[in-house]
Amino acid sequence: MPTEEKVAAVSELAEVMKASKGIYLADYSGLDVPTVTLLRKKLREESVNFRVIKNRLALLAVKEAGVEGLDEMFAGMTGLVTSEEDAVTPARVLTEFADQANGLPKIKAGYIEGTVYVEAQLETLTKLPSREVLFAKLVGAVQSPISGLVFCLGGVLQKLVGTLDAVRAKKEEEGTSS
Repeated sequence: MPTEEKVAAVSELAEVMKASKGIYLADYSGLDVPTVTLLRKKLREESVNFRVIKNRLALLAVKEAGVEGLDEMFAGMTGLVTSEEDAVTPARVLTEFADQANGLPKIKAGYIEGTVYVEAQLETLTKLPSREVLFAKLVGAVQSPISGLVFCLGGVLQKLVGTLDAVRAKKEEEGTSS
């Protein structure tokens, strides 16, 4: 019979999963406490949440949240890494941290908008640029044709002014020589 604490914990986990844009399961076994603390700090700086979960309760929460495809990933030490702001940031931060910490933690799986990502797919996700970089590229792409148009129009106007100035000079020359 489930206790009220466990029912509340499952409900809380389900709400966290529903509110998240990106859900990742990470195997943090092999990391000592100071390293896990450092990992949590780096994740927090990127507005990403990390929590250690009990697999049995997480399985119930996944079902309650309607997240499908992650059931077999709840084995061993599992950390739930979520973000309400950006779906890819958790994967990128976990991978960068693992590169510096002997390959730990290992990302077991990711879940974004109904799709489960594993292994090679996760690697592809981690190589995506951050949201800010994508916005900057978008602004640059939109701004580039406009800048080119302004530059071309400026050249046309400069030629027009030069032509009008030449016509004025010629008329003045004709007017003084007559």
